Amino acid sequence: MILNTLLIACAGLSMEVVFTAFHQRKKSGDWRLKGYTYVWMLPIYASVYPLFRLVYPRVAAWPLLARGASYVGLIYAVEYASGWALRAATGECPWEREYRGARWSVHDLIRLDFAPAWLAAALIFERLCRALPEAG
Repeated sequence: MILNTLLIACAGLSMEVVFTAFHQRKKSGDWRLKGYTYVWMLPIYASVYPLFRLVYPRVAAWPLLARGASYVGLIYAVEYASGWALRAATGECPWEREYRGARWSVHDLIRLDFAPAWLAAALIFERLCRALPEAG
């Protein structure tokens, strides 16, 4: 389970770097596509695999978009809670500056306009998690 958790965390970090590269390019016009993430994201993305193992059996029979919507809701809950905890511990959530002032930002911790990107990520995570062999 530890290896699967790390593989999914690395996939999440990689997807975030790609997303931020294209998101920044859209804002700046910079075609160098410099993406980034935060070290804090490793444990956050590491929660994906264990959470998937808990949630998937309950939603497996649901239609694709219903599963995706439930995953997005869970992602927003984790992003909000982890952002709040990081803000409490460090004084500022790492992604807070990027979210501050955005029209669909909720307390500068989540962005509702990112729901389509989170839906895509959630369905990729589902496919990856299902492809991994279960431990023991």
